[in-house]
Amino acid sequence: MRVLAGIAALLAFCTPAFAEALVFPALSGEAGARTLTVYSSLDMPIARPMIAGFQKANPDIAVRYEELLTSDIYDRIVAETDAGKGTADFAFSSAMDLQIKLANDGYAQPSDLAMSARWPRWANWRNTAYALTFEPAVFVYHKPSFRDAPPPATRGQFVDYLKAQGDQVFGRIATYDIERSGVGFMFLSRDQEQFPDIWSVVRAMGGAGVKLYSTSSAILERIADGRFVLGYNILGSYAADWAAHNPDVGIVLPKDYTIVMSRIGLVPKAANAPDLGRKYLDYFMSDEGQSIMARELQIAAVNPDVSGDNTANSMQASMGAQLRPVPVTPGLMVYLDQVKRTRLIKRWNESLREQ
Repeated sequence: MRVLAGIAALLAFCTPAFAEALVFPALSGEAGARTLTVYSSLDMPIARPMIAGFQKANPDIAVRYEELLTSDIYDRIVAETDAGKGTADFAFSSAMDLQIKLANDGYAQPSDLAMSARWPRWANWRNTAYALTFEPAVFVYHKPSFRDAPPPATRGQFVDYLKAQGDQVFGRIATYDIERSGVGFMFLSRDQEQFPDIWSVVRAMGGAGVKLYSTSSAILERIADGRFVLGYNILGSYAADWAAHNPDVGIVLPKDYTIVMSRIGLVPKAANAPDLGRKYLDYFMSDEGQSIMARELQIAAVNPDVSGDNTANSMQASMGAQLRPVPVTPGLMVYLDQVKRTRLIKRWNESLREQ
């Protein structure tokens, strides 16, 4: 249970494509206060405590927060930069591949900050793109459906369960639709790297009539009410929020290996106010900012100086090599190649149909 405390109570990545911007006036009340502009895929209810903490520490700064889909964050920064216009001062997104592509292609600028040298190496690319959260992919299950036996704890057990249960669970298994869910696609691409026999898992899910969704909420809602019994590779941060409010939702961190994704923050090259973007990133990385995530939002802290169970350090110490964080490197861009992406999706669809 201590490990589960380290999973973020965080709403996931599905947001309106063109959400209306929300402006938080400077706490100082100064009418001409400078404004920090943020493009983010983080839901507003989750973003508020971080913005409040930042403004408390910086009362003379207003914040304009635009909640967008991950693809829209990327597209807007590229389009605005290429057009010679200013863009967001800070970009925060769960699309690790798109964020690192912005950095690799010159659309982000270095941010040498107080914590840069101490930030975990896997979470820092050239002091430009920083992983700021620590979120595992988990199995989610309907607790009443497993009163007589424990839920699967490895991918091998997951396959054995689906085969043994047959018609009893047909149509009651779910995972992300990798053609529509960026996080789902990333999790599968990492599965392929970590587990040579991953296609046996996909075939087993196909044989069990797996249902595919682009959002976590659609899956977790159906597990909570018993329509589904199992969810595969679900973003643990979102699952933990549901489990906290729905006693029938259970979570398993796969014991063979657990992929961990992160949301990446960076300062765009064409930021209107890059100093404000760095100030916000610095706060996001600070002991105070990361403690707000760990304490108030239950988002595991990446900052190595933050103590407690709800930290990447604590989770890694207790689970060791079981956790496989996705490193912030240009390797994330491999599956942005349309040929590779198309090939992986084709094999996914073919494996789902194989019996």
